[in-house]
Amino acid sequence: MAEHVAGCELFESGHRACGGCGPALAARLLLNATGENAIVVASTGCMEVFSTPYPETAWKVPWIHSLFENAAAVASGIEASLKRQGRSEKVLCVCGDGATFDIGVLCISGAFERGHDITYICYDNEAYMNTGIQRSGATPYDASTTTSPAGACSTGNQRPKKDMPAILAAHGAPYVATASISYPQDFMKKVEKALNTPGPCYIQVHAPCCTGWGFEAGETLNIGKLAIETGMWVNFEMENGEVTKVKKVKRKPVEEYLSRQKRFRHLFKPQRRDAEIAKIQAIADRNAEKYGIDIKKKE
Repeated sequence: MAEHVAGCELFESGHRACGGCGPALAARLLLNATGENAIVVASTGCMEVFSTPYPETAWKVPWIHSLFENAAAVASGIEASLKRQGRSEKVLCVCGDGATFDIGVLCISGAFERGHDITYICYDNEAYMNTGIQRSGATPYDASTTTSPAGACSTGNQRPKKDMPAILAAHGAPYVATASISYPQDFMKKVEKALNTPGPCYIQVHAPCCTGWGFEAGETLNIGKLAIETGMWVNFEMENGEVTKVKKVKRKPVEEYLSRQKRFRHLFKPQRRDAEIAKIQAIADRNAEKYGIDIKKKE
């Protein structure tokens, strides 16, 4: 990992995140991996709000906030300036799924198409949490949000989760990866790899949100592990468009993951919706087949 003074965190405690906040842990792990030689560009979002209420900041590296949609463009300009000056700082974007999947996708596409040497980190908590838990392009199928509420005529969000890793791999990104805060060492190793890979790199880290998903704050890491163990989230690496590494698991049924979150409660109460649960199981099965995540049982 990046050289780091023992006991000295670059993401300071005392910020205003919820107890059990997944993105807060993602930020801490991220800076443990980057070390001090980093410049962070942040979009509007949960992490920006809870970590930098003026005049305070939890970031002990240079940190720049611009608009919801243009973090990648700002990072591109910083990277070009540093390159002109012959400086060695690493430039990172740290943005939520709303800024990444939806509002900022134009600027991200431009930065990756131009080949800027930046690392883009998306902390994916699967909705617009800061503004009221509205659905985003990252919201999973059947999740209930304030703009895709479950009820008598709806089972929640009816759109599939957008495949941002594939989109950015298609831009020619040399390194694309997914990670989870529930596997800290894996996430930090991937950040280091991205920083040491020339060109635009992308990491999407799964960051469960106890407030928006509806689970107890002490369960954050367990929920993240269940996402992987059921095939609802896959940890993998892609290099030059090819999948090179995947975390394999002994898969559990998706209802073990779904039943522990309020956003999927309507699938179980007041009566089970087996047809909908089966649709989500099929999504996990497709993930398993696509990435080959199943550990084969011994005969």
